[in-house]
Amino acid sequence: MTDIMHKRATLVRRKRHLRRKVIGTADRPRLSVYRSLCHMYAQVIDDVTGRTIVSASTLSKEIKGEVERAGNRDAAAKVGALLAARAKEAGVTKVCFDRGGRKYHGRVKALADAARKAGLEF
Repeated sequence: MTDIMHKRATLVRRKRHLRRKVIGTADRPRLSVYRSLCHMYAQVIDDVTGRTIVSASTLSKEIKGEVERAGNRDAAAKVGALLAARAKEAGVTKVCFDRGGRKYHGRVKALADAARKAGLEF
């Protein structure tokens, strides 16, 4: 097994382990974060009904024009703030955080901190 395949397999294992414990309900939906090399994506999901309530990413119109690079902590923080604003409009104030198997560090942490600052409660 190559090094890249091993990294991917361990990421998938961590993600599966987290998803067994973190379940979004109507009262407290799941804030799911996906980090690629160039972009950040986040969505608030009700797992009981299988419905995405709100979403935001670095490809959103509000953020795309503001940021020079979409793969850094500043862009991730803007995604977190935008997601929190959209969630508050939809009536969601409490969420459970799903980091998607990634470390709570860097861009993932920046997104979470910005969402907390904008009013979401984890």
